[in-house]
Amino acid sequence: MAFYDSIRLEKGMYGVPGKSFTQVLEELDPSAGYDNAELGGLDAYQRQLKRFDIKVGGPASDVVEKFFQTSDSAALFPEYVSRAVHQGMEYADILPNIVATVTKIDALDYRPIISEPSDDEKELKPVAEGAQIPQTVVRTKDNLVKLQKRGRMLVSSYEALRFQKLDLFTVTLRQIGAYIARAQLKDAVDVLLNGDGNANPATETSLEAAPQYTDLIDLWSSLAPYQLNTMLASTEAMKDILAITEMKDADAGLDFQGTGRVITPLGASLFHVPSIEGKRIFGLDRNCALEMVQAGDVIMDYDKLIDRQLERAVISTITGFAKIFNGASKTVTYTA
Repeated sequence: MAFYDSIRLEKGMYGVPGKSFTQVLEELDPSAGYDNAELGGLDAYQRQLKRFDIKVGGPASDVVEKFFQTSDSAALFPEYVSRAVHQGMEYADILPNIVATVTKIDALDYRPIISEPSDDEKELKPVAEGAQIPQTVVRTKDNLVKLQKRGRMLVSSYEALRFQKLDLFTVTLRQIGAYIARAQLKDAVDVLLNGDGNANPATETSLEAAPQYTDLIDLWSSLAPYQLNTMLASTEAMKDILAITEMKDADAGLDFQGTGRVITPLGASLFHVPSIEGKRIFGLDRNCALEMVQAGDVIMDYDKLIDRQLERAVISTITGFAKIFNGASKTVTYTA
């Protein structure tokens, strides 16, 4: 086993197929070997930051220049950028609350599977002795999932950033991550509404006026046998939902005022999605409505980040979304 302070770091560690920079480091310097030791609790990358005494956060954070003191420490910079972008994506990300599963692929094409049993087939009826057991057919969908590349180009020079604190630079990178997360959420909502290209748009109900409590009850009942556990609302719809009398319940109000979390009277989590157009509400069962497909992780030009020290580096992701069970999501729209 290599010790963390003797590992030779190089940019080629970013190009190992199917593995991140940290995973490559972990193979060379497993964290399990540091249990109950001074560096216990740190992963392999964090131990490398410790090795070169690079502080990326807090009042005593170092400047960007600290990464480029040696060729070895410079190889740590793209991973720092990736982690900061990931933090921003996590802070602004609603997707974990609406995605049932995440599928990672090493290709640009993906064909999801589908199972569409009838109401009669969903029932597990008694099977007589010697009789054939009912079947559930699973097949691939007719069309491929459309993957979207979303990202930002980071344009700067090493000279412009060399004396900037890493703590401040992290804020900028987190914002890039937040932009990416919001764009992915917009793609997910589009698939919920219009389908994934396999003739499976959302079942839509139109109201003549702003939704009332009874309309939420109708949405809840229409999803059966699926559960209404997540709701997405546009800005206008969010205002109207919060104005419903039942939403002014004391306990619900205290939770919203204290934590910012909005819980509907039906127990479903309610999320504000500004990218939804018009007055529209989505109700879904997050456990079986949507699949997220990722072609790799956060992608970046690590050569430019190391050799050219920023200049023009692209940070991007390639993702797509597919419906799993079409009946697991419903849409309500209104104009008044």
